[in-house]
Amino acid sequence: MALKRGALIFDEESDRYDIRFDVDKYYNGLHCGECFDVFVGGKWKPTRIEIGSDWYLVDVNTNGSNLNGLTVRINV
Repeated sequence: MALKRGALIFDEESDRYDIRFDVDKYYNGLHCGECFDVFVGGKWKPTRIEIGSDWYLVDVNTNGSNLNGLTVRINV
């Protein structure tokens, strides 16, 4: 497996987040509990995605902002 870098995007059709790696290359949808790293505060931080009243990243403060566009990396 290798770490692949991309950006979080919300897919309204599936009602879940996905990772966009390139113009037409995607991870194919994230599910609750999936782990990856997110680039915040100038460094990589391990996290996992969960859903409550909305999608959120565990132990990552996004200041209530939308997750779209966050840089992430995941083993693929």
